[in-house]
Amino acid sequence: MKFTNTIKAIAIGSFDGLHIAHQRLINEVDAIVIIERNGGYLTPGYKRSFYTDKVCCFYHFDKVKSLSPEAFVAQLKSDFPSLKKIVVGYDFHFGKGKAGNAEMLQALCDREVLVIDEVSIEGIPVHSRTIKAYLREGKVEMANKLLGRRYTIDGEVIAGQGLGKKELVPTLNLHVDHYQLPLEGVYATRTKIGNEWFVSVSFLGHRVTTDGSYAVETHVIGKDIGEVSGRVVIEFIAFIRENQKFDGLDVLKKQIQDDIGIAKKTV
Repeated sequence: MKFTNTIKAIAIGSFDGLHIAHQRLINEVDAIVIIERNGGYLTPGYKRSFYTDKVCCFYHFDKVKSLSPEAFVAQLKSDFPSLKKIVVGYDFHFGKGKAGNAEMLQALCDREVLVIDEVSIEGIPVHSRTIKAYLREGKVEMANKLLGRRYTIDGEVIAGQGLGKKELVPTLNLHVDHYQLPLEGVYATRTKIGNEWFVSVSFLGHRVTTDGSYAVETHVIGKDIGEVSGRVVIEFIAFIRENQKFDGLDVLKKQIQDDIGIAKKTV
């Protein structure tokens, strides 16, 4: 397939997160060629296109993993007939068994090949795996620095326990797929419903004080949002506390009010 006859410069990679280092590559090109895998994403699938104005072209990993480096380069030339420039990261690998690297790409391809060096923030190399590790530790502030934006997930509103509105505070419960979720706990967040953003406090984890089930839920602070359906977006700003078990709903409710107070000062 011909993605387009007008694209002259492409960047190749997985581009999971479209983080600061990825942007160095993207700024050099007309389009990005995304090697698509499944699961554990900072930005699943087509959602990468939300964070760039460049054309996004997808190769699924299962379709290209068996290609030799020579065949992969031939595929690029076929799909991008006007191609003049390829941009990759210093650690780029391609072809069956990751046999090809940036140097081999330069040798095989009679086009300009630009290799971008490693990018660091505060002495920390910027990689998707590093950002995921910070999220798993609840360090969303550092993850956000490496991303160059606030980490964001989205999910479909589902029915919850019903305890929130009756006994605690009203929350939206979300079914979330494919994202790397942060450490279990409570976060200062913003929640997007429709086209409007609201200050919020969000919980991810097992409801150890009640039924033990895993939940992703968010409470919009200081506003009655009524009944909500469809997809809702959560943007993580700061970690408040880890998940913990409380001796009854009264104690949990007091803690939630404390969490709300912290979130209001943070967002």
